[in-house]
Amino acid sequence: MSSSVNDSPLPGRFSILLRDLRRAPVSAKIGMVIVAAYALIALFAPLIAPYGEYEVVSRIPFDQWSSEFWLGTDQLGRDFFSRLIFGARNSISVAFVTTLIAFTIGCFFGIMAAMLGGFLDQVFSRIVDAMMAVPDLIFILMILSIFGASIPNLILIIAVLTSTRIYRIARAAALNVVSLDFVEAAYVRGERLWWLIVHEVLPNILPILISELGMRFCFVFLSVAALSFLGVGIQPPTAEWGSMVRENAALINMGDITPLIPAASIALLTVAINFVVDWMLNRASGLQDDA
Repeated sequence: MSSSVNDSPLPGRFSILLRDLRRAPVSAKIGMVIVAAYALIALFAPLIAPYGEYEVVSRIPFDQWSSEFWLGTDQLGRDFFSRLIFGARNSISVAFVTTLIAFTIGCFFGIMAAMLGGFLDQVFSRIVDAMMAVPDLIFILMILSIFGASIPNLILIIAVLTSTRIYRIARAAALNVVSLDFVEAAYVRGERLWWLIVHEVLPNILPILISELGMRFCFVFLSVAALSFLGVGIQPPTAEWGSMVRENAALINMGDITPLIPAASIALLTVAINFVVDWMLNRASGLQDDA
């Protein structure tokens, strides 16, 4: 019994992770702190925000910063600081769910196309080429104008379009692994398709997929904010950083930087995620080289 506990790989892996965290560059550590802070704010937004997301707290639109309203009020007299906090929950959650759906679709079809090849690979690739031929913004605006600018439609449309990029990365990476000797040997042993994917292909393309996951999240996050800024993304009265910039843009002409705070929040999270993803990619590549 004691030998089985001591032979468990979990403590060793955990210690390796802690060691790598200590050795991580300063930029990666800063990025982790920022991402963790954003995640906590998004999770506990109702507990952190002093006022409700839709609550009108002042009769004065665009009220000044004060001890009562830390960032003033918006065009309807709602507390800007509270809506900024709720905007973190809405913006990040929509981008996160969209990225997960896109990543699942793109990786599944990309790896399957590389493993099976032939006619199925040609069909998947031609469909992806046709979808990528149309600019994303035009495609999204066209679909949203037909089906309506609801959050489920927004998530589904962006996820499908984003999955085409992930499909190409996953397919190209999987094709490089499928042609290697150890995969051919597994074929000869009679291993099943799913075993090959889980044990041979996926571990070897994981660093590339991790990097692409972070980059796609940033792309989706910025796309949601841009669409909301244009008025076709997350619709009012739901707080969203892109729409908050548009709704309060008049303050910039008055010398007030309040509308720039949501824009700075978007930029800060994007930079922080890139720092963390770069470190994770280098770490995964180093582990593969050691193996």
